[in-house]
Amino acid sequence: MAARTVDALEALAGELRAEGAEAFVVELDLAEPASIEAAAAKVAAEFGRIDILVNNAGITRDGLAMRMKKADWDAVLAANLTGSFLLIQQVLPAMMRNRWGRIINISSVVGQAGNAGQANYAASKAGLIGMTKSIAQEMASRNVTVNAVAPGYIATAMTETLPAEVKEKMVGAIPMRRVGTPDEVAAAVRFLASEEASYITGHTLDVNGGLYM
Repeated sequence: MAARTVDALEALAGELRAEGAEAFVVELDLAEPASIEAAAAKVAAEFGRIDILVNNAGITRDGLAMRMKKADWDAVLAANLTGSFLLIQQVLPAMMRNRWGRIINISSVVGQAGNAGQANYAASKAGLIGMTKSIAQEMASRNVTVNAVAPGYIATAMTETLPAEVKEKMVGAIPMRRVGTPDEVAAAVRFLASEEASYITGHTLDVNGGLYM
């Protein structure tokens, strides 16, 4: 597990270890190339190589396009798209040598359908889908699959703070009439990382309750 906030990850790692699972925490800032290289090197030193990579970064700096600051555009693209690309570059050599690997990029329904006030976020998540397809074509002959998962509205700490009327409007737009759960997104990631998905690459798996078809 990797993130900028190591304390929060350590707490989660403690919960996993208490249940008998293994957990390894590393500090990683996807907006900083040096941090990406250091984190990849630390994981490789601990485990020998990285077989499965899940790019789950996602920051927002929302605002209407005509008022959006370049710094807000740059920050979102750097963390959500460029950082993921640089991390993929770090893991590909070992995956190619081993002739096995799984790369799963977490995109968003916003990257497929767009969303007012989120031109930067939508661009970054749409870019992940295009990047996924391109690298999937490059790596297919090496048995390295590259796929994306595009969640819709998911019950998270962020969505919990939304006003009731906003939540009601969100749910009303979803054919299944409910938001998704983190476990449902995790199940999609787990499937794409498994041998059962060995013949799937360059695909975007929607987990959105029918919000975008």
